[in-house]
Amino acid sequence: MRQERALLTGGARLVAGMDEVGRGALAGPVSVGVVVVDAATRTAPQGLTDSKLLTPAARVAMVPQLQRWGVAWAVGHAGPAEIDAHGIVAALRLAGRRALAQVRRTCGDVDVVLLDGSHDWLSRGDVDLFEAAALDPLGPGAPEPGVRTLVKADLQCSSVAAASVLAKVERDGLLVRLARQYPAFAWDQNKGYSAPAHLDALRRLGPTPQHRRSWNLRALADDGGGPAGAEGVPAGTPVGTLDVRLADVTPDGRMAP
Repeated sequence: MRQERALLTGGARLVAGMDEVGRGALAGPVSVGVVVVDAATRTAPQGLTDSKLLTPAARVAMVPQLQRWGVAWAVGHAGPAEIDAHGIVAALRLAGRRALAQVRRTCGDVDVVLLDGSHDWLSRGDVDLFEAAALDPLGPGAPEPGVRTLVKADLQCSSVAAASVLAKVERDGLLVRLARQYPAFAWDQNKGYSAPAHLDALRRLGPTPQHRRSWNLRALADDGGGPAGAEGVPAGTPVGTLDVRLADVTPDGRMAP
């Protein structure tokens, strides 16, 4: 909590840690977790670290503790159709601002957001797609939180690590449920990433409504997909005709049951 406490001592009332999961997947949403802390927040639950360093069972077991630990928490999502329409970075922004809108209803406006990495994908730019399309989940007039980026924040900041765990568990659970509808893709095991079973099903069956059509899925399937978790092919790459509909995302960014 050193980074969070420094911001709180410096005048922030509420600090949020934020992290994303699913950015490099071929199917399913991109999901963003947020956990809000304040000056009264105690040390995080023992064993908390970046979600990638925890076993699935350890992540799931930690969720109730993390939900009680912070001032507020949420996970926002942007579905495959939104990724296709706006690009992955704008979809991250949409999911993150959906998560912020959810915690805002619980604790009010967050002053500062800590982001893992070196790129601020959360803030609105001078020319922003949300302004043109009236899509900003925070709504008109909402104060813009300050953003601090930090490489390896999920290893250094308890709030960011907690956000990573909550986002990972919620998105994994969604992909397990989707696997019941599309069992050939083995999403219960690969969570939508480019694992061999997923790529084999893409070759045999083609994409589902939960795949990201702006990425060259056919090429990924044909060449073996490259390293697991690869970013995919940038938007605009020709992909042929794919059957894709809107993902099951509610207006506030939650995933429908």
